[in-house]
Amino acid sequence: MNASQTELDELRSAIRKFLQTRLPEAALPGIADGKPLENDLWSDLNTSLGLHSLAIPERFGGDGADLVVMSVVFEELGRAVAPVPYFSSFVAIHALLLSGDEEHSQRLLTRVAAGEGRPTIAIAERDGSWDAATISTRATSADDGTWTLTGKKTWVLDASGADVILVLARTTAGPTLFNVRPDASGTAVEPMRVIDETRPLFTLELQDTPAELVGREGGGGHLLARLLDVTVLALCAEQVGIAQRCLDISVEYAKTRTQFGRPIGSFQAVKHLCAEMLAHVEMARAATEDAIHEAESGQDTAAVAAAAAHVTCSAAAMFAAKEMIQVLGGIGFTWDHPAHVYFRRAASSQLLLGGPAVSHERLLERMGI
Repeated sequence: MNASQTELDELRSAIRKFLQTRLPEAALPGIADGKPLENDLWSDLNTSLGLHSLAIPERFGGDGADLVVMSVVFEELGRAVAPVPYFSSFVAIHALLLSGDEEHSQRLLTRVAAGEGRPTIAIAERDGSWDAATISTRATSADDGTWTLTGKKTWVLDASGADVILVLARTTAGPTLFNVRPDASGTAVEPMRVIDETRPLFTLELQDTPAELVGREGGGGHLLARLLDVTVLALCAEQVGIAQRCLDISVEYAKTRTQFGRPIGSFQAVKHLCAEMLAHVEMARAATEDAIHEAESGQDTAAVAAAAAHVTCSAAAMFAAKEMIQVLGGIGFTWDHPAHVYFRRAASSQLLLGGPAVSHERLLERMGI
């Protein structure tokens, strides 16, 4: 599914209008306090806009949207700090597709496309890294060909409510992808303490838990490397949305807040803050668009571009969120203002795949340094 610029603009407008109605910005501090929304945002998002099937190929009942289309979705979800499990579902969908397992893809993705299921994925362990070399969860095969998993996963996105969890575990052949049901024997899902309540994280403990092999045994390392490139592009688009909204809030406030009889936006120090935020936002957007173009066109430098965009966008979202609070002044430090919600999402997104040190190391690795 390739879309024209007009179609992309219409999609952006539809998502933004929907979220402004169903998720007003004033409700964000309450969500950070654990207050539930008055509506089922996830269900309504899928029913009204059909976003759940966008990333799924047409042969499995989806729309087959490319990364350009998906980047619009993620940017708008990031802009609204939407507390929905769309990112985790997207990553799990792509893990299935990259596994090459047509039987599992047919069985699971047709249900997701029909709005009857929601997958997530469990990769990271104690250090939060998505490095295949750190995987210690063990997969054991019985004589009858069945598998069981034993180990502990952390930083599992949106595990509560998922009906399928894809788990990367280690066999004698190497890292391998498996399908685990959350209600299977030996499975325990527990919430983690998080800095960002809009993106819940969980631990997943497995003790001789029945699992199904997905794809080729030992193929998880190659799969994870390719999956990371897609994952960071979705995350980058979300971070661009976060950074852009932080800039917009800052500019709106600088125009209307007066001090000494003048809008604070007329003061040089505030101008500089907003200008620097704009520079970071535009660099992040350009890096993301370039990386998506290279990925869609199959260029050899796509992996480097994705890693570079990840570093750029993580820094931009954090910078914009921090400087927004400075522009807002005292009100930016209050719990009732959504500034801290944007800051928390920016921080959690930066840490999601292992943190800045890991993302910089990944970039150097992709560059062959």
